[in-house]
Amino acid sequence: MPLLGSAAMLLSFDIDADVMAEHDRWHTHEHLPERLSIPGFLRGTRWIATEGGPRYMVIYEVQSLQTLSSQPYLARLNNPTPWTARMMPHYRGMARGLCVVLGSWGFGQGGAAALIRFTPEESRAEPLRRWLLEETLPAVPHMPGLGSAHLLQGAQAAAMTNEQRIRGVDRGVDCAIILTGYDRDAVAECAARLSDDAGLRGRGAPEPVVALYGCHYALASAEVNQAAAPEARSQ
Repeated sequence: MPLLGSAAMLLSFDIDADVMAEHDRWHTHEHLPERLSIPGFLRGTRWIATEGGPRYMVIYEVQSLQTLSSQPYLARLNNPTPWTARMMPHYRGMARGLCVVLGSWGFGQGGAAALIRFTPEESRAEPLRRWLLEETLPAVPHMPGLGSAHLLQGAQAAAMTNEQRIRGVDRGVDCAIILTGYDRDAVAECAARLSDDAGLRGRGAPEPVVALYGCHYALASAEVNQAAAPEARSQ
């Protein structure tokens, strides 16, 4: 499956406009490398909204759900760098989901993405889950313009840490679908179909929220590990 682990951390948020450029420098040159050096973190991708919002979506693919409550990860959250501490107060509307990957289909990652956030009605959650896992999402990567589809479900609450105390309390994530592809219009059309009255809205998730994104930056743990061992490259 295209996601690199059995769990993922999904974040969506806005940043104060006057520090947006600094945020992107910090996130690229310090924050992503720091996170991807933590054992169990496999890949991090930052996306920028092209329609809807919040402006940012960040996905960390991790080895397992336990990675997101591990001592090395919590140690980083409780000991933010000076640059991190300076950026945290500028976050707005953070939603942070520690999620299991219920299903992931396709190969690779397209440059266009759709994020569909939804909360199923309890009495209809299981039929909706089966419809997504067995009938609908496996077909997405075979559609023109599409490449991958992922179904995430929030699985545990995030611990309160010093980073979050600076930033403010985060909202959680219930369920999310992430679609990626090479044709933005095809991705948008697929997301609209999945969310309409014949899709999520009519099957027990009455208020899905859809936003479209473009890939902004991505980093894999293998790249960080290689950069940390330059002698290995010279052999």
